[in-house]
Amino acid sequence: MINGLGLGDAYDATIGRLKAQEGDRARLGMVSLMWISHSERPLKVNEICHALAVEIGSTDLNPNNIPSIQTVLSCCQGLAAVDERSSTIRLVHFTVKEYLSDHADLFDRPHSTIAETCLTYLNFQAIKNLSVSHPPNTGGIPSLVDDISRRIRINELSDRTPLLEYSSLYWGTHMRMELSDCSRYLACDLLDQYDSHVSGESLCISTTELYSVSFDRFSALRCISYFDIVEVAIDLIRTKQWDVNQKDCEGMTLLMWAARYGREQAVRFLLKQKHTQPDMTDEHGRTALSWAAESGNEAVVRVFLGPLFINPGSIGRWRGTALVMDRAFRRKYINPNRPDNYGQTPLSWAAENGRDGVVKLLLAREDVSPDRPDNDGQTPLSWAAENGHDGL
Repeated sequence: MINGLGLGDAYDATIGRLKAQEGDRARLGMVSLMWISHSERPLKVNEICHALAVEIGSTDLNPNNIPSIQTVLSCCQGLAAVDERSSTIRLVHFTVKEYLSDHADLFDRPHSTIAETCLTYLNFQAIKNLSVSHPPNTGGIPSLVDDISRRIRINELSDRTPLLEYSSLYWGTHMRMELSDCSRYLACDLLDQYDSHVSGESLCISTTELYSVSFDRFSALRCISYFDIVEVAIDLIRTKQWDVNQKDCEGMTLLMWAARYGREQAVRFLLKQKHTQPDMTDEHGRTALSWAAESGNEAVVRVFLGPLFINPGSIGRWRGTALVMDRAFRRKYINPNRPDNYGQTPLSWAAENGRDGVVKLLLAREDVSPDRPDNDGQTPLSWAAENGHDGL
C-alpha cells in the first residue's frame, strides 16, 4: 500500500537522513520511533523524554540525559509530532506505522529494550525510596475518600516521576513479547522487593475500579500471574524457593490469580510443580477453577478439566482424599463441582456471568451437577435467567 502511494521511497530517504545525523541524534531518533511505534498506549511528552534518558542497568536517572521534546522531534526528521490536545507524541501519519511494521529490522529487540528500560527505571533508587500508602486506622474498612486520596497520591507521584505509571503497567507485557536475560535479572531484582514497591500499588490502582479493592497492592506472586511471565515464575520459585501455595493478604494463591486473569501458560507451569495444590480455596472458599469459570477463561478451564486432573469420585462425593490419590496415582485432583462458602459451584459462577463456553465445558462432565442450589436456593439456571443470559 505504501509503495503504491509512492511513500515507500520517501520514507526510505527520510530514515536514511535520520541515520546520517551526527553525534547522538541518529540513536535518539531511532529509539524515539521505536518507543512510539511499539508502546502499548500513546506516550505523554514527558514520558518519552524520560524513557530516552534511561541507561539500561544504571542505578539512577541522570537529569542531564533528558532531551527536550523539540530535540526529539528534530531527531525524528518529521516522522513524529505532538498531539497538542492530549500532550502525547505520535507518528505523523498511519502510513509511517505501516512502513515501520514492514521494516521490523530497523529496530533491534524493541520489546525487550522497552522492558529493560522500564525495569531499570523501577529499580532506580529514587523510585525505590518512594513510600507506599498504608491503610488508615478505620477498623479495616477504608472509606471511598481514602481510596480517592490514594489514587490522587499515585497520580502526583507519576507527575514527579513521569515513567512510573507506564513502567508499572507494561514492563511485563513487553517482557512477555520478547524475553531477554537482562530483563529476567532486572525483573527478579524488582520482584524481590515488590510487596513494598510503589509500582505494585500503581498497578493495582490502574487495573481496578474505584473502591473495588481496599488498600491492597499487587504482591510479587500476583504480579507474575497478571503478566503471565512463566520464565520469571520459574526463576523466583527456583532461586527464592517460594511456596507455590503461598496466599496473599486476600487469601489468593499464585494459581488462583493466574486462573482469574486467564494466564494459561502460568496455570500449566504451576500445575506441573510438585507441591502445587490445585484445589486450595481462598477466604471465600473459592478455588482456582471457580475464578477461571467466573472470568470465562475457557482455555484455562480446559487445563483444569484435563485428564491429569480428573475427579475419581462421584458427584459431591470423593473416594479418598486428594493427598491419598496424589500419592497413589501421582496425580493432582480437582473437584469441578466444589461449592464455595456461599454454595456456588464453578458452574454457578459461569452461568451467573454468561460464560457460555465454560458452561458447556462443565456440563459435558458427568461429575458436575447442573441443578445444585447455592445457600440461597439458586441454581445455575436461575442465576442465568436472573441476569438475562438466555443463551445458556
